[in-house]
Amino acid sequence: MSRAFVRESDESSLPELPPLPSPLPPGTKNYLTAGGAHRLREELARRLETERPRLAAAAPEDLDAKRELQLLDQRIRYLQESLRTAEVVAPPPGPADVVRFGATVTVREPEGTETRYRIVGVDEIDLDRQWVSWLSPLARALLNARIGDRVVHRTPRGPRELTVLQIEFES
Repeated sequence: MSRAFVRESDESSLPELPPLPSPLPPGTKNYLTAGGAHRLREELARRLETERPRLAAAAPEDLDAKRELQLLDQRIRYLQESLRTAEVVAPPPGPADVVRFGATVTVREPEGTETRYRIVGVDEIDLDRQWVSWLSPLARALLNARIGDRVVHRTPRGPRELTVLQIEFES
């Protein structure tokens, strides 16, 4: 039978998806907090032990399930690589007097409001919780600051001066 008469939906295999790109610039270390590494390991286990077997059972007959399985496998490979290359950073010993990776920093914004930001790895970013990547301009402005320091955070709207009020680390 000519390939011209084979429907696309009759195809038994889908093209393999490429690996998800890393958000890290080349040569940059993949830092994670201990909690972030734990959450990624839990997600990987859930996807391998629960989601993948369910989809694999449906995939032989269902093209949508095959596509979903491919996306799941792509995410699984990403998680495995991220955990393989991760450097888990423990909180620094002693008092929390300098902003470091993993810190939760309370700052006073120019308008007078107080905001808490947590500096985390690229795979831990959660903007709803104000968790920002250690590579972000905000984190770069805050890193190495001390309580009472004023730092300048450069934004598209112009520079914003933030005052560091509190530094905490999860134990």
